[in-house]
Amino acid sequence: MAKREKSEPLKIYESRPPEWLPRAHTSADLGYVGFFPPRPHQIEETLTESNVKNGLVLPPAVPAETYSAQDSIRKRLLQENALSELEDLMNQIFLRKDENAPTIPPSTFRLPSRVTLNDAKRNAWFADLANPDVPLSKLGKNVPHGAKGHDLLDLLHTNNVAIPRAVWFLRVFGANDSAGLRNKPTYNPTQYSIEWANVMTTYMKKQLAEIALPSAPRPGLNIKQTFKGVLSDVETREKWISRFSYCLSLLRTFYAEGLVDNRTFLSWLVQQMSICNLAQAGFVARLGDEYHEGMLVSRALTRPFLEACLAKLAEIQASSAKEYLANTTTILRNLVARSFLALPDAGVSPRMHIQYGSALEEILMDNFTHEGGDGVPPQNLQHLHQTVLDVLFDVQRRNEAMLFYHLPPRILGTLSSALSDIKLLNSISGKTDMSSVALFDDSSEVSDSFSQKLDFLLTWSVTPLQYGDHRPYAAACLLHLWRNRAADRAVRRDVSSPDEHVQSLLFQWLHTSEVAGEASNLPAVALLYGQLVKRGLFSYGEYMQHLIARGEEGLSFTQPSETVSRHRDFLRWIPLHDASPSLMNQRKAILYGLRVRETPEDANEKEIRKEIRSLMPELFGGVSIGEPLTTTFWQSCSHLLSAPRFEQVKTIKQWFLPVYKKFLNKDGSFETENIILRVFTLSVIILARVRSYGSILDMSLYTLEFVNGSPLLTAVIETLRQHMEVWACMNRMKDVASALWAVHQTWRSRGSQNRVLLKLLAEVDNDCYLEPAAREQMLSDISAYTHALFPTNENPDSVPQVLPEILLLATDPAPEAPSLLANSLWYKYMTSPDWAWKVWDNTIASLRQLPAMIPDIPGRRACALRYAAFLLHVDQHLPRGLDEQIRSWLLGSGRNEIAALNPEHWDVVTVVLLYLACYGALATTTILESLIFQVWQAGANVSSEEQGQSLETLITSVNNLFEHLLLRDECGTGLPPADVFEAQGLQTRRRDVFREPHFSLLVSNFPALVLIEQNRCFSETLRGASTTLRRTMCRVCVFRQGIYRDLDAVRMTFERLLESQHISDDLHGPLLEALRLMLNDASQDGVVNAADWRSVTSLLSHWKLAATSIEIRLAIKQLQEAMSRESTRQLAGSSLDKLASAVFYSCKKAEEADFVAELITDVDRTVAGKFVNAGLKRAAEIFREWDPMKDDTNHNDLKKCASEILRLCANIVAPFRKDASLPQLDTPVQEALFTVLCAKIAYMTGVMAQLVQRPWDDVASGASQAVIFLARMLQFHLGFSITWNQLAKDLAEELCYNLTRLALMHGTGEGLNMLAFPLLLDTLCFTLDEIPADAKATAPYEPFRNYPEFNLSDLPSDMPAEYKARMRTLLPYVALNPAVEDLVYTTRDIVGAVISTVPVQNRPWEWTEYLGENPAGELARGGGDDRTPDDRPHVKNSAALSLDLFEARVTGDRIIPPIVTSGVGSGAGSGTDDLMTEENLRSFQDDIYAEGTFSRDWRETRIRLEDGNARPKAEQADRGSVPPLPALSGHGHVLGGGATELQRASSRRPSPASSVRSAGTAPLGSVRQSPAHPLSRLSVSTAGEVIDVDALDGGTSGSGSTNKRKAMSMIAEDDEIEFMEGPVPASSRTQKRPKAKTAGKGKKK
Repeated sequence: MAKREKSEPLKIYESRPPEWLPRAHTSADLGYVGFFPPRPHQIEETLTESNVKNGLVLPPAVPAETYSAQDSIRKRLLQENALSELEDLMNQIFLRKDENAPTIPPSTFRLPSRVTLNDAKRNAWFADLANPDVPLSKLGKNVPHGAKGHDLLDLLHTNNVAIPRAVWFLRVFGANDSAGLRNKPTYNPTQYSIEWANVMTTYMKKQLAEIALPSAPRPGLNIKQTFKGVLSDVETREKWISRFSYCLSLLRTFYAEGLVDNRTFLSWLVQQMSICNLAQAGFVARLGDEYHEGMLVSRALTRPFLEACLAKLAEIQASSAKEYLANTTTILRNLVARSFLALPDAGVSPRMHIQYGSALEEILMDNFTHEGGDGVPPQNLQHLHQTVLDVLFDVQRRNEAMLFYHLPPRILGTLSSALSDIKLLNSISGKTDMSSVALFDDSSEVSDSFSQKLDFLLTWSVTPLQYGDHRPYAAACLLHLWRNRAADRAVRRDVSSPDEHVQSLLFQWLHTSEVAGEASNLPAVALLYGQLVKRGLFSYGEYMQHLIARGEEGLSFTQPSETVSRHRDFLRWIPLHDASPSLMNQRKAILYGLRVRETPEDANEKEIRKEIRSLMPELFGGVSIGEPLTTTFWQSCSHLLSAPRFEQVKTIKQWFLPVYKKFLNKDGSFETENIILRVFTLSVIILARVRSYGSILDMSLYTLEFVNGSPLLTAVIETLRQHMEVWACMNRMKDVASALWAVHQTWRSRGSQNRVLLKLLAEVDNDCYLEPAAREQMLSDISAYTHALFPTNENPDSVPQVLPEILLLATDPAPEAPSLLANSLWYKYMTSPDWAWKVWDNTIASLRQLPAMIPDIPGRRACALRYAAFLLHVDQHLPRGLDEQIRSWLLGSGRNEIAALNPEHWDVVTVVLLYLACYGALATTTILESLIFQVWQAGANVSSEEQGQSLETLITSVNNLFEHLLLRDECGTGLPPADVFEAQGLQTRRRDVFREPHFSLLVSNFPALVLIEQNRCFSETLRGASTTLRRTMCRVCVFRQGIYRDLDAVRMTFERLLESQHISDDLHGPLLEALRLMLNDASQDGVVNAADWRSVTSLLSHWKLAATSIEIRLAIKQLQEAMSRESTRQLAGSSLDKLASAVFYSCKKAEEADFVAELITDVDRTVAGKFVNAGLKRAAEIFREWDPMKDDTNHNDLKKCASEILRLCANIVAPFRKDASLPQLDTPVQEALFTVLCAKIAYMTGVMAQLVQRPWDDVASGASQAVIFLARMLQFHLGFSITWNQLAKDLAEELCYNLTRLALMHGTGEGLNMLAFPLLLDTLCFTLDEIPADAKATAPYEPFRNYPEFNLSDLPSDMPAEYKARMRTLLPYVALNPAVEDLVYTTRDIVGAVISTVPVQNRPWEWTEYLGENPAGELARGGGDDRTPDDRPHVKNSAALSLDLFEARVTGDRIIPPIVTSGVGSGAGSGTDDLMTEENLRSFQDDIYAEGTFSRDWRETRIRLEDGNARPKAEQADRGSVPPLPALSGHGHVLGGGATELQRASSRRPSPASSVRSAGTAPLGSVRQSPAHPLSRLSVSTAGEVIDVDALDGGTSGSGSTNKRKAMSMIAEDDEIEFMEGPVPASSRTQKRPKAKTAGKGKKK
């Protein structure tokens, strides 16, 4: 034993901490928390005399009471290098820390290997895979190999493997399959995803294919068929739904992680939406709804998907099962709205716009039809509505622009403007307000446009190619109105008046106008300038001064004729209404010299006065001879009619009108008004012959003041009505209305009313001129007049069918007999509404008896006049006259009566009708519309000789009546009119025929005469008479004026006839000849060959253009009809080809193109196709010759010609775009145009690439304009149905590339063009949509074909963000997987800067889950001591994605998470941050803590640093405990990472050696406790202080615990700090812990 003891010395006892005590630091050797064991050679172990006698006394390192380091620190900080040294210190700290950090270990990832198992083991393995209790780490050693594709998916579904486990297995399975390919150079990481996308899509397609629909029954086949779908049976439906749902769940994860190629899958989904049936549509729509967001990043996917949804919606609406597909319809409508609003460019597809544009708009607006909804504020809803409208309008505008729907309005050229102005001026009628005729612009400046308009207006007013005496008055009035407005504006703006400019322009027109220089137009020019002089627009005096100043020769009549000036006739003819004597003398001197006493004008004036005295002696106190006057009595006034306008106006104004007014002012000089009536009527006729309408109006208005009887009033009213257009053009309708109202008031004061006066007053007023009170009174008077003549009665009198007293009138020759009979009948039957109708019926019956009663013609006509007088009296007893009763009879039962009349009957009936028309009881329009036109239409439809013979008498009679009503001016021929007075009344009724709406009826029935002429069922006599009648009518000036007022009515009439199936083709030629006769003068009649464009263009002028266009249009219609017949198709086609080619080779101006476009409207598709093919053929030839970069006259003309051809073709096809059936282009034309366009665009791409490299200049701008023009031409070409051969597809591929380059050039830099970029991009979209897909069934659906391919990062950096976004949607990329989005590979250069290289590709099949034994982040032991765990996770590089790829490194830092209190007893304070615990987590470890400024301030200034595990005093009294040690180790992971209460309590158990802490363990200055200690702010004493040892027990923790607890309580009694001792029992973990009283926020433990 002794030897053994000597050989084995005893080990020195070493004090070791308990196992539960944590280390103070995980890496540094700082000991253990609260454990300070004694060490040899410590100062307190050294026994010295002083220590033994006096005890161990440590001298203070610094004077504790007075020492402060602030001064030394401040001095050090004030040195220059203080901050830099501190920076160096921290840099060295970080550098050493980085050097001591451990490195990332190498990757230890290992992919599970494949093994081949038998069926039993494989089934067992899949059973374990389906069992969630079997961890994947157990199965991850290896995976079975065998089944693939659909079989593998079926196996997973059969075993009901959970989706996450199935995904893990399939990922490992795929990783093993693709492992052998990864080392190949051509390896594509996404290839296996594409293969699996095909597997999944074919698997789903196979399942969808099982949903079939029953086939439609075949008509005519009586075959019974049964249908049983997979969803109709419960068992098969559940099985199908289970498998499909499992597939969808698997697909959802595959799609999210990129295990299936998103692009391939989405392309398949788009295709399925297009080809699925209605039963499958519900499933596909839900798939689309789930994966819709992935499509929205690419137009190549969104556009066909949008179109497919719209097509499916249309199919559902057309289906009988739509009521069962309401949910599917809702989903599809939702998808449509989301697709369109998320990616508006998807809606930029012209063909889709044509087919589904209205449906798309209806879907988008449907959500806003109901107000409010789902609590959305109205202002937000309104803003959203406006946003949707803006997007929709923008897309519609872009589509319609590519379809050439709304071409920008062209500034009217000379020809177009003239057509518009002619139509405006010719539309002036008696109801026109001249102030509303907007011929001139509202400007006070005399511009070039105004000068052109004025020249046009003056020419229109005098040219013989236009019709109407009102034209000079209209021209003068329009210019006068403009001058007044301009003068007012000039006064307001304080600028010069336009009078001088107007005077100059009027003189210039006189001096240079060819129309004014023609001798035949001299009377019209004199009339026009007479009105201009009268209105003060043209100064006659300045005119003479101008001529004298410029030295005009040939003004005097005394000079030789060789030097005659055109202005001599103007000076001679222009009238002067109010001229001063000096002006007259100056005029006389210029024209005749100073010494001439009597001029030819004076002699002519004497002759004119002599003629007037002989014609109307009553004016001068003479007596009329009494001989009846003929209608040509005016020929006796030859001097007046042939005199210059100057002499006519001077004689009438200065002599005749004063004499006439003096004649009216005589009192008692005549017994009746017959003399006044005679003088007035003759004067009006004479003045109308000389077109002195101003004098006629003055006479009429003055005469109204002296009217006392109805005949004179009627004569004046008829005069006013006859020339209504002239009064309107004079702008004097208000004067007429005022005069009529004054006369009505006068007659009303006498107690009498005049129906004709009231009717004319209402027409003239037209709710414009009378005061409202006067108008109300007028209407009241009309009502009272009506009630007086037709009193209301509940029991009206009954009129017998036969009135014998009417027949007896034939035998009563008394002059008053007609009046008495009319009065008696009215008195008897005034309350009956049809008494006048029956009177007329009996009168016709009586007239039929006259040939039998009276054998001689004069006697019959005299008796007929008696009946006519009787009917005139009947008319005066009717409130609305006899006219409407006769119309009703003629259109009703009178037809048979009229058809039965023989020539003798017609003779007496014609007398009655003409007499009533002369006196206004029967309107001429009524006779025409209810009698003559009806007979003409009947004759036009005759198809047999028997019908022709039966109608010949009737047609001959109505033709004779038509001639008397409208063509003949003679009187006294035995038929009315008997004299010029009746003839004047007939003339008034005649003018109504040529006014609307009656003239349109005349024109529409006029071709019936042509059909009668060409109908051989009639006699030659009747046919010839009809021809003569028609030709005579066409020579009437008023008839021609009516035609030119409304040429559209003429065109529509003949178009309807030519398109009618009842009109023989042989009649088309005569109808067109009749049309030309209506439109042209006799000298211009002739056949216009529509196929000869040169003959057509020879007729183009301002004044005949509209009429000529009608002829050409109808000629083209004739060729169109010939194309529809087999016999004439070839000839008509040849003529059309010739015409079309001539048109496009001749039309080089914009006006000509617009004119041709106007002609070719309303043609069928065949004719339009002829013109379009010819136009595009010509365009292709022009593009071959045109070099966009040459700026010379030839090439500029070529471009202009091509642009006009494009516009013309667009106008031709515009009517056919609505039904998406444009004319078919010939294949050679298609190929030629598309080839040359592709070549030109490729050429311009190269040119633009060079131009953008240098500063932008005019050359680049011109090239950009050329690119835009080529793009517009390409858009027009793509709008047709094109045959895409292989050559065209190859050209289209290059075309898309060039369009992309051009768009990029115009979207950035100096070439940025806000017009060109969107236009080129839309053109690119149009081209991509029109290129057809591969027709091969085996080829996969590829929506991204021909789309541009480049990286988004390659776009120019200065491109606007909006343009970049649009370009992004065109790139053939879907949304990136979130795992690799914005992730790139990087390298470092020689200076350490990071350089980005290529984006990281997603490798979902390689990046599998790690299933090792020890998961990453497992807690490891710290240092060499294996009894204390390191709470920091160790870094393991064991995942499939190595950390080396991220240049990861271990820093030693960690983030302390926020500590959240939890437990059963937590209440309102649960889930809040435990700031006291966080304060305790302070240690010597390197940690990173995310803490805000305010949170830190709260923690450091308001939270008491007391232990979070303190217990109330009552609870401490029940158990013994010791104060816990401070938590110095900062166990962030333990406390914050879910540590239990036991762990937290045991970590604070006191050390047994805590009382023997060595004084040498720490420096003398480190006597302050750790800031994390709860008592740190209380324990502020140092070693030099005197401590009351009696109050504190210096024993160990095992004894005197009570005294120690009391002492600690005394120290902290103010803060009520309570301490716990020992570990917390396990039973107390679940108990609710009361709050600890702290100075800060209370916590629940």
